[in-house]
Order: sequence, then C-alpha cells, then structure tokens
Amino acid sequence: MSDQSDVTGAAVVTPVRVVIALCLVAPFVAMLWVGSYAKTDPAFIGIPFFYWYQMLWVLISTALTMIAYKLWQRDQRARTARTARTARKGGASE
Repeated sequence: MSDQSDVTGAAVVTPVRVVIALCLVAPFVAMLWVGSYAKTDPAFIGIPFFYWYQMLWVLISTALTMIAYKLWQRDQRARTARTARTARKGGASE
C-alpha cells in the first residue's frame, strides 16, 4: 500500500494560491479600513468620495473574485493532471 495518495491530497501553499488569497482578502481590507475613505472630497460628478469609493470597490471586488476563480480553476486542472500522471506512473511500475 502506498502513502502517495496522502501526499497528493494534502493542501499545498503555492504562489498561485497566495495570489488567489490576496485577491479575495483585498476588498475586505479596503472596506474595513474606513478611515481611509471616510471623507467627502474629492467628489466625483457631485457624489461624495465616501459613496463612489465604495461603489468602485463593488466593481473591483467583482474583477478580483473573477480572477481568483479563474486562477483556482487553472490550479485545480493542473493538480488533477499532475495526480493523473502520478497515478499512471505508479500503475505502470506495478
């Protein structure tokens, strides 16, 4: 019996997963740091900074979430392919 299945199923921290985490955490940090945007100036087409900054982050959050999702899909496909390759190599040697 091989311990290889335990190794391939373990969570691994990779640079791609760090980027995914940063994409998902950035909107929370930006919105929780209220002191950075709790002001009225500069106004944009008559809308105080406080409001348009938050609405801008809705769009930014959408883009960052989409990027994180695409990166996650790519990472999962690569991990599945790597697992399949390892299984074929292990199956061929036995």
